[in-house]
Amino acid sequence: MAYLTLSGAILCEILATTAMKYSDGFSKLWPSLGTAAGYLVAFALLAQTLKSMSIGTAYAIWAGAGTALIAAIGMVFLGESTSALKILGVLLVIAGVVVLNLGGAH
Repeated sequence: MAYLTLSGAILCEILATTAMKYSDGFSKLWPSLGTAAGYLVAFALLAQTLKSMSIGTAYAIWAGAGTALIAAIGMVFLGESTSALKILGVLLVIAGVVVLNLGGAH
């Protein structure tokens, strides 16, 4: 169940961050409200996750997955530049999450 709530938290965080991109510095109402709602739900789900998962494991997955997915969304859908170095950086983030989880998720 912890991985399910963590996945929901990551999804909400990604949606909130993407909405923030479209909020134009919080000058557009609906994307701004989507940002606030997404982060509110994301943190609520993360808090539930932390009831049964160690904070180090949860945060490593949260930060790593969020970073990798937002970078991919930026490159694929938002026209951000793609380079071998940027892709290597994303892969290193993912590798870091995997290494941190080798100790076991509790």
